[in-house]
Amino acid sequence: MRKIILLCSAGMSTSMLVKKMQEAAAAQNYECTIAAFPMSEAKERASDADVILLGPQVRFNKGKVAEQCPGIPVDVVDMKLYGRMDGKAVIEMAKKLIGD
Repeated sequence: MRKIILLCSAGMSTSMLVKKMQEAAAAQNYECTIAAFPMSEAKERASDADVILLGPQVRFNKGKVAEQCPGIPVDVVDMKLYGRMDGKAVIEMAKKLIGD
């Protein structure tokens, strides 16, 4: 089972995206856990993730997160996908980064 972590500033809008991603993953029978946390919890919450996705509002933290969680792919969710809450596209992005 894959572990997908989203990081953002506070977690409000990102939690809506998590719900859409969970629905998309279920529709694809893709076994994963998806959770959102504030940036301040990156190291303790994401150190065992398969992939870390950052909300567009915290994209400037990409290097810092990659440093804190070595060996884990880190990328920023495209602003258009985030704005549309396109869970299916973001799941596809995560799967590609993981290599699934």
